[in-house]
Amino acid sequence: MLGYLVLSTGDVFEGTLFGNLEACQGELVFNTGMSGYQEVLTDPSYSGQIVTFTYPLIGNYGVNQIDHESVRPACKGLVVGELCQQPSHYLSQHGLAEMAAKYDLGGITGIDTRTVTQIIREQGLVFGKITTDPTDQPEITPVTGQVELVSTKSKVHYPGSGSHVALIDFGYKKSILDSLLARGCAVTVFPYDVTLKEIMEIQPNGILLSNGPGDPKEMIPHLPELKKIIEAYPTLGICLGHQVTALIYGCDTARLPYGHRGANHPVKNTQTGKVYITSQNHGYMVKEESVNKNVLNISYINVNDKSVEGIAHRELPISTVQFHPEAHPGPSDSDFIFDQFIEQCQSIGEKTYA
Repeated sequence: MLGYLVLSTGDVFEGTLFGNLEACQGELVFNTGMSGYQEVLTDPSYSGQIVTFTYPLIGNYGVNQIDHESVRPACKGLVVGELCQQPSHYLSQHGLAEMAAKYDLGGITGIDTRTVTQIIREQGLVFGKITTDPTDQPEITPVTGQVELVSTKSKVHYPGSGSHVALIDFGYKKSILDSLLARGCAVTVFPYDVTLKEIMEIQPNGILLSNGPGDPKEMIPHLPELKKIIEAYPTLGICLGHQVTALIYGCDTARLPYGHRGANHPVKNTQTGKVYITSQNHGYMVKEESVNKNVLNISYINVNDKSVEGIAHRELPISTVQFHPEAHPGPSDSDFIFDQFIEQCQSIGEKTYA
């Protein structure tokens, strides 16, 4: 069916609709990965957004039941240059178009995604609508309240014989959980608004603040309780968890011009100078000038734009990364960060700082 991608900039692109044929809208973002479209679409950090894939051919290896990062996609839709209708892979169970239809995602193919990406890079915040009507304009409304939407509603426990990690869910990827379970950890997943009292009931060895969607400043009402939690146990923050930790210690966050979304972002360890290629998905950053160097060290920086990619508390076992050490999709260069976190949990045991 003939359809259109209508942008808040006034640009209109004609293409072919697939998936849910009813109109969908949201913030328009782009991902530069050459593969991993299934993981991207099921990553809760994309909640409320329409994802444009810059790689020209999408869907060529189909969709399986292994690589989902959550139970169902959280994004609103997807924009592709060419949609593969006959995927080929031994694990493939169905095509991307079938996945979009199953989960009510809006999709459009035959789009010049390079031009769409250039518009986002030049304009910054762009909203889009996938529709059958080229005059149907998208709402220019910030996407809010997504963490509450994607976070677990009650705690869930996964057994293990090693350190017990409390994973605070802002919209966590399954690969983060898998990375902990693969190392023998027991993991209890908590809602984003968990209290220290609830955490202490399970006597964890460490805390992991997960990734998630939206503006980190939406979490400001929860910072006092989160501060109590992370100061009581060794803590690792990933992506939104990194930004929330920074806000707890007085840092400021700001929107990036067009975000970091892809599997090829270089970051440098500020102590060793070693560079890692990382997977990233975020639209906000911690402002370097707001970091209190008496409390926090900047542990990683982005090689391309020099933005803050990690912080570490100078006294407490609290560290964060803006990138995704679990990858999926992306390189596993920084997978060792989970090992470092678990070593902290094991060395401290059940001792707390509260």
